Amino acid sequence: MKPVILDVDTGIDDALAIAYALNSPELEIIGLTTCFGNGPIENTTRNTLLVLEQLGKKVPVYSGADKPLNRPAKKFPTHVHGEDGLGNTVKKAPLMEAESEGAVAYIINQVKQRPHEMTIIAVGPLTNIALAVKKEPGIVSLVKEVVIMGGAVFTGGNTTPFSEANVFADPEAAECVFSSGLSVTVVGLDVTMQTLLPNAILADWRARDREESHFFADMTSFYMQAYETFHPGIGGCALHDPLAVGVVIDPSFVKKEKWNVKVVLEGEETGRTVALAEGEPKIQVCRQVEADRFLNHFLSRLF
Repeated sequence: MKPVILDVDTGIDDALAIAYALNSPELEIIGLTTCFGNGPIENTTRNTLLVLEQLGKKVPVYSGADKPLNRPAKKFPTHVHGEDGLGNTVKKAPLMEAESEGAVAYIINQVKQRPHEMTIIAVGPLTNIALAVKKEPGIVSLVKEVVIMGGAVFTGGNTTPFSEANVFADPEAAECVFSSGLSVTVVGLDVTMQTLLPNAILADWRARDREESHFFADMTSFYMQAYETFHPGIGGCALHDPLAVGVVIDPSFVKKEKWNVKVVLEGEETGRTVALAEGEPKIQVCRQVEADRFLNHFLSRLF
């Protein structure tokens, strides 16, 4: 089993990624760290706890960054994830509580305790990872790998024409992580937009006599409706965050290339992830995905 910290900003595709990760025996999810992103930190932490309760899983949750490194938080994407971040499905507060230790301290401590073993899967803004590196630069050589869902290196963005949402939310944090020396794999829109979860699957989820499958069907329906607004006729939604989990479970789902990736920090292209021909290529960028094989694997694990 691969020891993993899953860093989330729990909205709808984060919830799907959490379920996929926790139901995959290849991964040992030792903790979940939360960040602002799909909502304020209070909501993303609450949502993480609620998803765990729906899945019947007990994994410690550590609350993290509530704003970007150097700029105010941008408007939260309620039109994509709902006012509550889970497709307006939240009806009650979780019974579980987050741990007293903060996310950044937790990441640092775990990496030090398990040197060269820990994989971090980050599917929200990269603020927690950047803060950990800034506070304790020595962890850079101790982390096995950081796999991020973020960026749009060779394609257009989904928040602006240039930028993907997680990088756009905190571009300085993304640049910090990319330039830190960490072993980084970028699972960006280049591949995630090819991983379509079809509308028809929701009927199957609702036909199951399980509370969690209905919970996921309801929230994912909201997400799919949002996708239809942006991409008329798409017939489903992309599995952005779950693909980052899938790449850690089975790296052969994707083909990668090494590039020197930089983040634009100002101007109209702020948040753009640029692959430069010059400079040392250190970042593994996913360029191709076996989308059907990944989708079948994801569906086989979800419940």
